[in-house]
Amino acid sequence: MSKVIRIGTRDSELALWQANTVKNKLKALGHKVKVISVKSTGDLILDKPLYEMGITGIFTKTLDVAMLNDDIDIAVHSMKDVPTALPQGIVQAAVLERANFLDILAFKKNEEFLGERDAIIATGSLRRKAQWLNRYPTHTVVDLRGNINSRYQKLVDNDWNGAIFAAAGLERIGLEPEETVGLTWMVPAPAQGAIMVVAKEDDEFVREACAELNHEPTDICTKLEREFLRILEGGCSAPIGAIATIDKENEVTLKGVLLTVDGKKKLEAEFTAPLGKHTYLAKDCANSILSRGGKLLMTYKEGTLENTKIFSTKNLTTAQEELFDADIKVKSEDFIKISSNRISTIILKKEIQNIVLTSQNAVEALIKSISPEELKFANIYCVGGKTKRMIKKYIGPVKHQEKDAKKLAEYLVEYMEGTEVTYFCSNLRLDDLPTILAENNIKVNEIEAYTTKHAPADVEEGVEGVMFFSPSTITSYLLKNTPNKVAYCIGETTATEAKKHFETVHVAKIPTVESVIELVNQAYGKN
Repeated sequence: MSKVIRIGTRDSELALWQANTVKNKLKALGHKVKVISVKSTGDLILDKPLYEMGITGIFTKTLDVAMLNDDIDIAVHSMKDVPTALPQGIVQAAVLERANFLDILAFKKNEEFLGERDAIIATGSLRRKAQWLNRYPTHTVVDLRGNINSRYQKLVDNDWNGAIFAAAGLERIGLEPEETVGLTWMVPAPAQGAIMVVAKEDDEFVREACAELNHEPTDICTKLEREFLRILEGGCSAPIGAIATIDKENEVTLKGVLLTVDGKKKLEAEFTAPLGKHTYLAKDCANSILSRGGKLLMTYKEGTLENTKIFSTKNLTTAQEELFDADIKVKSEDFIKISSNRISTIILKKEIQNIVLTSQNAVEALIKSISPEELKFANIYCVGGKTKRMIKKYIGPVKHQEKDAKKLAEYLVEYMEGTEVTYFCSNLRLDDLPTILAENNIKVNEIEAYTTKHAPADVEEGVEGVMFFSPSTITSYLLKNTPNKVAYCIGETTATEAKKHFETVHVAKIPTVESVIELVNQAYGKN
């Protein structure tokens, strides 16, 4: 063992920690080891987001060259930074046992901004940005570059609400802010939390030495995640996430996600197989996403759709877009921005006899504000099948459901026990329900569970029809556009508002997005 194994690494605190971890493990096995640090292109260019630089392997390329030039024997990387295709002559030598793979949000002051419309979040990762905007579409995401220490300092120095980091990175260097939230809903980067060792393919001595460091469960999981990434042909320039896990029963589960760069559209897939029969999980996951419009998502850019015939005032999923007949060109954008309000737990912990929920947004605001187990609602009344299903899933049974607020109010007047209801609503709620109840001497306690804000956009003159999903979307549309088009409405309440402005109004038979799409197809099928 006379050979000294030279470990190449970036010179950031985190990279050096990782290199020294490998160094100590090799020394414990009796090897002579030396650490050599160099700067990478990714460390030197800090004025551009990574995805704008058009380079994959930006943090590994310098070390690849050093290894091929025989200046170092192995290189140690955060595995998520390593391209799925290694340079010719360089191979994976080991993967260390994975640390915490979660993304975490470090924030200042408090978490109240999570329930507010406006907030500023910092991250240099397109994957994190896309997933954040998918969940919080009204927030602003700003670019954050540099090593982990400088990124955290920028959070301290700037007027941002929070910044997103890899939990493993903060933990490894002991930089763990007190105010953090684990983003369990955010799918991490493939191989996040894992440390990878690479070596020259023809250096048998070094490869055998590193093989003793390999952690097989981590190796299995990260291979699946990176294979999923490879099939989707993504890199630093695509919002792709993946995480594989092995449970106590030796069942392997892989979850993958692909988003558009603006976070407006998302496709997910999750597959499970017994250990030993898991090798096709990556292919199955990737193909599931590709078959549902994944290629379109990877090339999607706002405003690129030409000859648009139909405009939707609500963002459509890829699966929904595929329901339109082939000759119908569709563009969609949210004309209403929704943000949950933080509801006082003092109110929510009280025993309340009658609750009214007229949208899924209200349900989401409730479960964001308090653990559903703490709610003491005796009777829950709601509008819409989807709202009912969401209530049953997260809160409990529904006493009665109607298809619109007016019909629900009429039902309550006739059958409700008691003379008081608590109505969790939007700041832009319709008057029908509270007016009918008040006229019948039923007290309505209104609580603004979420905020609705108009977000109109200019619709091209050539668009022939517009899809509306609430009276608020009509109001928002008219702020910037004229009613010289056909209106396709999700229900009677929306249609009633549309008829005040549009000459031709069509109403879906069932109050679902898919039913409105069917309405459009039927209208064009008659032409």
